[in-house]
Amino acid sequence: TAAVHVEGIQDVVAVAAGSSTSFALKNDGTVWAWGYNSYGQLGDGTNTNKNVPTMVKDLYGVVALATGRDHVMALKEDGTVWTWGYNRYAQLGDETIVNSNKPVKVKNLNNVVAIAAGSYYSIVLKNDGTVWAWGENSYGQLGDGTTENNNGPVQVLELSDVVAIAARGNHSLALKKDGTIWAWGYNSYGQLGNGKSNQSSKPVQVENLNDVTAIAAGSDYSLALNGDGEVWSWGDNWYGQLGNGTRTNRSNIPIHIV
Repeated sequence: TAAVHVEGIQDVVAVAAGSSTSFALKNDGTVWAWGYNSYGQLGDGTNTNKNVPTMVKDLYGVVALATGRDHVMALKEDGTVWTWGYNRYAQLGDETIVNSNKPVKVKNLNNVVAIAAGSYYSIVLKNDGTVWAWGENSYGQLGDGTTENNNGPVQVLELSDVVAIAARGNHSLALKKDGTIWAWGYNSYGQLGNGKSNQSSKPVQVENLNDVTAIAAGSDYSLALNGDGEVWSWGDNWYGQLGNGTRTNRSNIPIHIV
């Protein structure tokens, strides 16, 4: 099937995808969405599916987007974070568990410079190098040393000098300015990269990996780019997503993609 042009939208500077919903950030700071909307994840004030882009309601000055399974995060230029969609696990951060079909402001949170979303939780990086998270925490994915859900931001323990974050599924990654990676949450496939397969509710260092410049997270695996232009991967490999020429599962330490 060939690609089709999304009609009715232009001047787009970034895109994002939820489970069955698509999003576009325009250069004027507005966000547009289309697709599945039963949980209000289009953010247009309705719960009606849309097959053409519709503008997210009353949201301006956006500089970044992140999507969980059925919830959305938007970072505004003033350092505040706004969320909408599914909220059964308090992933919207508005201190409720009520879905919202229009953006709500995350409470008690400012000075944010980066955002990321797991399946049912949200994480942010603040300008002081600390990381904060909220929502589902069954596997310790909030990194606060517990496995209790939280309806507002809690600080990830023992983590500072962070320059980038990533999340997907039920695990999170943080890149520190010294080039090391730290990970927490679900780990049955070794996606934390610490040589183990048990979950961790606080950050653990990814083994044998330094001089990292970028990170990314898949649903149960992780990727890193180092300063030599090499890509490393670890975690689930059932479909060959680690890129090492095999389908050997559960590589719990980083392997170099040749």
